[in-house]
Amino acid sequence: MSASDDIDESAAPLIEHLAELRTRLIRSVLAFLVGIVLVFIVAEPILQYLLGPIEATLRDLGDPSPTLQYTSPQEYLFTLFRISMVFGFALAFPVIGFQLWRFVAPGLYKAEKGAFLPFLLASPLMFMLGASFAHLVVTPLAMQFFLGFADVSSIFANLLSGTVSDLPVDAAIVPETQDGVRITFFGKVNESLDITLKFIMAFGMCFQLPVLLTLMGKAGLVSGEGLANVRKYAVVAILVLAALVTPPDVITQGILFVVVYGLYEVSIFLVRRVENKREAKLRAEGFYDDEDELT
Repeated sequence: MSASDDIDESAAPLIEHLAELRTRLIRSVLAFLVGIVLVFIVAEPILQYLLGPIEATLRDLGDPSPTLQYTSPQEYLFTLFRISMVFGFALAFPVIGFQLWRFVAPGLYKAEKGAFLPFLLASPLMFMLGASFAHLVVTPLAMQFFLGFADVSSIFANLLSGTVSDLPVDAAIVPETQDGVRITFFGKVNESLDITLKFIMAFGMCFQLPVLLTLMGKAGLVSGEGLANVRKYAVVAILVLAALVTPPDVITQGILFVVVYGLYEVSIFLVRRVENKREAKLRAEGFYDDEDELT
């Protein structure tokens, strides 16, 4: 057999892998496009749901009909398309994850398949849990913090009366002088949605911490003892993260810190459990000698 024949035989599997990768990518892209179309049909109700915290805050502050605006002709359409892309990907993720699994599974051993598949399933579940926590807990607190500086009821009292003289004494006028200007809230749709999506993405990614660290523990990249030893550095890193992804509100930052630090402690527990299972398996197979450990 000549050298050229060896090259041809080695190139054939590579070409087959590239062809399979192309097929998996095409199917994933098609699933993503179908998800975008399906979500776009119901994008407006989803937008209303995402803007629910700001609506509730405005109503609590006295706004009888909360209103957001857009300032360019294409802004509202692009906002709906943005929602369609984010939630379309979430809708298509089972198909995308399945295509990823079918591509990598033939190259994994049976034990590796059993280790990788649970994390592929746990990752979207943890992301959804973090996203739900962000939307139901964090975003309302953030809206109350940002909008709580002014009494919105004074705005609508002014709009209905058409005069400033009829405003209540505690009206939202900053500063409250005849030469001052009225500070009112006229929210934009895309900017209000942006802060909501940022919270969803940030908390969704933070809730991936146990999945990531446990997977790294299975691969032997981290250990439970090592994670415990750097706990004080993790506390500082979590505090910095809380200051970056939350508004300057101590309550919201405290909630994020408690949640992420709790996830870090859960990660240490899971990594140690993985290590104990690995050690028990190796001991059962005779790779550990109790007499050697005592010496």
